[in-house]
Formats: sequence, C-alpha cells, structure tokens
Amino acid sequence: MNDHSPRRDIFDRLLALPILRVFAPFYNRHREVLLYLFFGALTTAISWGSFYLLHYPLTMNELLANVLSWIAAVLFAFLSNRTWVFSGKKQAFLPEMGKFFASRLVTLGIEELILFVFVTWLTLEAMVVKIAGNVVVLILNYVLSKFFVFIKK
Repeated sequence: MNDHSPRRDIFDRLLALPILRVFAPFYNRHREVLLYLFFGALTTAISWGSFYLLHYPLTMNELLANVLSWIAAVLFAFLSNRTWVFSGKKQAFLPEMGKFFASRLVTLGIEELILFVFVTWLTLEAMVVKIAGNVVVLILNYVLSKFFVFIKK
C-alpha cells in the first residue's frame, strides 16, 4: 500500500467476503462519506450517552453537561476522522488537531446556542433538542473537516 491509497479498514475486510462483495463498488465509491457517517454515529453515541448520564442521573446543568460530552466526543472524533476517514498526514498532526478543535468549538457554540434557546428559554425537552441540534452540527462538522481541517494537497 502506498501513501496515496486508502487505509484498509474493517469494512474492506468484510466486503472481501464472498456474500458481501456485491457492495464493494458502492463502498469504494463513497468510502469517505460512509466512514464519516459510521464514526459520526459512534461519536454521536458518545456525545448523547455522556450528555444523558451527566444531565439526568447526575442532574448536571444542560449547558455544562453538553460541554463535557462535547470534549469526550471531539477527542474520539478527531482520532477516528484523522485515522480512518480523512487519512491525515503524520507530519500535520498538530496543525490538523488545532484546526479540528477550532472548527468543533464553532459548532459547539452553535449547539450551545440551540440548547440555550430551546431548553433554557423555551423549556423544551433537553434530549430532543440535543438530537435535533446534532443534525445541524453533523453537517457543519463534515463540511469543516473536509474543506478546512483535513485538506488533501
């Protein structure tokens, strides 16, 4: 494998199985988006799960719970996105990490604003608003990662 070929992942191995080979062309054509969605789902599970545990059983304020869940999710997202989704270059680790966290801070601000308006002001259900806000954040995070953080030269 050379530096320009995509890293072999678990899905490449699964799609090598005879029964799943039919899906390989689709996966290879849409690898980046599919991996982003897969790791995004795991990141979202970390975010929602930690938010739920902090806000409900521990009765932490929704804004503080959101920040702490954000920290856990962003750490996981950076490592998974850099390693498997966008295949960052080894020498660009710190600049990519800085841009990744900066872009995620922007979307955290947007998510905090959504929570503040809809939960704190309008008193809607926190978990419902958190999920709806994550849809907006997911789209923005992909665009920022693709065109600002993990730029392929």
